[in-house]
Amino acid sequence: MTVDRPNQVRATDITYIPIGRGFLYLVAVIDWASRAVLSWRLSNTMDVSFCIDALEEALARFGKPQIFNTDQDSQFTSAAFTGVLEAAGIRISMDGRGRWMDNVFIERLWRSVKHEDVVCCG
Repeated sequence: MTVDRPNQVRATDITYIPIGRGFLYLVAVIDWASRAVLSWRLSNTMDVSFCIDALEEALARFGKPQIFNTDQDSQFTSAAFTGVLEAAGIRISMDGRGRWMDNVFIERLWRSVKHEDVVCCG
């Protein structure tokens, strides 16, 4: 499938950000065509609620895409998360297990965040 316009496909993923003696979880929603980060949230737990908050903000601010892609993490396969997408009439796409290349744009974002933007106090 060719993705050639904003709001056609969006994606989300979670990564961790090291801080001092622990870490925080970061979720972001991006647009595949523009590679823009549409929303993001930090959390100290892996609860689905911070993922839903980021999703709902992106939907409220930028409208709904045709397709929303995620990996198969429990947050994104939960009834709570998929229910928001289904209620909005958005097609759900999920990566194959262990296939990080299926969501390469957000993986590239994580690389930039971790290696260029976040300075950790190891």
